[in-house]
Amino acid sequence: MTKDLALTAEIARFVTRTAAARIPKNVMHHGKRSLLDGLGLALAGNKAESGHVVRDYLKTLGLPLDRGATVIGTGMKVPPRFAAFANGVAIHADDYDDTQLAVASDRVYGLLTHPTAPALPAVLALAEQDNRSGLDLLAAYQIAVEVETKLAEAINPRHYSDGFHSTATFGAIGAAAGAARLLGLDDAQTAQALSLGATQAAGLRENFGTMTKPFHPGRSAESGVLAAELIRLGWSAAPNAIEAKRGFFNAAGGGYDASAIHGKLGKPWTFAMPGVSIKPHPSGSLTHPGMAEMLALIQAHDIRPAQVRKVRVGTNRHMPNTLIHRNPKTELQAKFSMEFCMAILLLERKAGLAQFTDAVVNRADVQRMMKKIDFGVHPEAEAAGYEKMTTIIDIELSDGRRVSGRADFGKGSPANPMSDKEVADKFRECADWGGLPAKNIEKVIDMVFSLEQLKRSRDLTRLLVITPAAKRSGRSK
Repeated sequence: MTKDLALTAEIARFVTRTAAARIPKNVMHHGKRSLLDGLGLALAGNKAESGHVVRDYLKTLGLPLDRGATVIGTGMKVPPRFAAFANGVAIHADDYDDTQLAVASDRVYGLLTHPTAPALPAVLALAEQDNRSGLDLLAAYQIAVEVETKLAEAINPRHYSDGFHSTATFGAIGAAAGAARLLGLDDAQTAQALSLGATQAAGLRENFGTMTKPFHPGRSAESGVLAAELIRLGWSAAPNAIEAKRGFFNAAGGGYDASAIHGKLGKPWTFAMPGVSIKPHPSGSLTHPGMAEMLALIQAHDIRPAQVRKVRVGTNRHMPNTLIHRNPKTELQAKFSMEFCMAILLLERKAGLAQFTDAVVNRADVQRMMKKIDFGVHPEAEAAGYEKMTTIIDIELSDGRRVSGRADFGKGSPANPMSDKEVADKFRECADWGGLPAKNIEKVIDMVFSLEQLKRSRDLTRLLVITPAAKRSGRSK
């Protein structure tokens, strides 16, 4: 059997045979940080308009709404595939979730994935259904993320450049891997589950700035659960649909770099190297180096809004291809607008959940400031390599001074990581925004950071339930 034909089988063996005890402690710890981050984002994201639509949709299906897996931030319980869908949408609703870093210099940073949004909802729903241990949950999540991220690194960059949203596409396969692990599928079944996940993989970048972007990881999480559940019942799929001539890599990317994935699963784990970024702002990750540098310049030079005459922001050519909203009118568009992200920092010196609302985006002072931002390609940033998000800022002030800076990565990246306390504080912000009672917030933080000791996953998910009586105002506050 050739190397190419063996790839799906190789991934399947990794899924079924990786012992939780052999996952390095530092990898487990980084996973717990991202897992906690994902839970907080699900709580906050269910307050988005997309969350309301998802819940209304679930109510139309005629399902019992009091049994199954938890829709985080609500009192609803539904079959695991639908809980995975709802929670995947919620985690990505604010575009505040973690981001995979690239290894190869031709792998555009944005080509890669938001790993937690599709992976966590799939394994959490199944772990809750069977009341698996925290260690089982954590190991399945780690495996799902590892499969998702290594596949994303391997495919030809054409995949993303031509319009696929890789969180959506690779998320379906990673979710299938995690679901297969929790359902105890064997090697052959897992290979078929991966293939069934791959055949469902879809998602178009043209939908960035709409509710359909968070739909992508929600649907991917659901696809992974559906794939593993069907295969367990006897459904059939090709054993090699990832690498075959008519398979995923060729169809969706025109090929792949075999050296980026063969023998690389868990060697090293993505959480260890190159790492995963946890976001400090609810906007597209490509805005974050510029936002970190802008905030540093504002604070260092005490720049006031009235002083700003012009701001030039330069990046590599791929970043404007993703940050497509030059004059946003909604919060969803603003998340993919370098102009808004620079303007709001100049005006308020912060950019959190409260700043990304339709009302703020349409404020007169925000709209005026955005017109002062000139965003485009800079040759120095272009030459720096696409595995970075090099952003060069030049601020022209009314008194004639010029203030400049450059950043390759933002706060929250492995180059400038959040501390455990900062990750916990972000969870507190998101959970409070979502209306979770304060006593539950601290219990969740403690439980996740000691997840290997948890005997029953339901002890965690029951802390994420918010009944109507406990709900606060969320986005209206």
